[in-house]
Amino acid sequence: WHLLLMGVCSGLTGAVQAAGNPDAGKSKFATCAGCHAIPGYTNAYPTYHVPRLGGQHSDYVIAALKAYQTGERQHPTMHANAFPLSEQDMQDIAAYLASFKAAATPYPVRGDANAGKAKSTTCAACHGPDGNGNISLYPRLAGQHEDYLRKALRDYQSGARKNLIMKGMAAPLSEQDQADLAEAWISASAHA
Repeated sequence: WHLLLMGVCSGLTGAVQAAGNPDAGKSKFATCAGCHAIPGYTNAYPTYHVPRLGGQHSDYVIAALKAYQTGERQHPTMHANAFPLSEQDMQDIAAYLASFKAAATPYPVRGDANAGKAKSTTCAACHGPDGNGNISLYPRLAGQHEDYLRKALRDYQSGARKNLIMKGMAAPLSEQDQADLAEAWISASAHA
């Protein structure tokens, strides 16, 4: 099963490699910084920390921006900010974000890291054993906010985030499973 999943994950990585300009991305990220560059900033409703983007894989950032553009990922503010971006704008922003070191471990959480690590073996096929996977189409999970990770898993379960692989992975997870997985990922060392 794990080999099949690794094959699927590897096959999906044929995405366009980011060829952006980090210097150009810095100015294009200015609007984004209003939320994503404020330590501890939370979304208004529902309340959760906005994701940490420093050190994130370029291809994942581009894929996420495109999903917000098309409405595949639902968030009114992100849709409004992503909608006017060109392909080059997205590549520049992604290159700028990838140039940073990933953030340190965030705030305390509610899960059990050991239980989460035991539950994360399937996740590791795409996200890496420590949440810092080398497949650039998939996000780095290490060091991310716990409440953001739990919300993402709930959104995959409900179909609010549309990804058939993640929907299948998240479907059987209880609230405690989600908290445990989040603890395992955020307590892993984040590195770029």
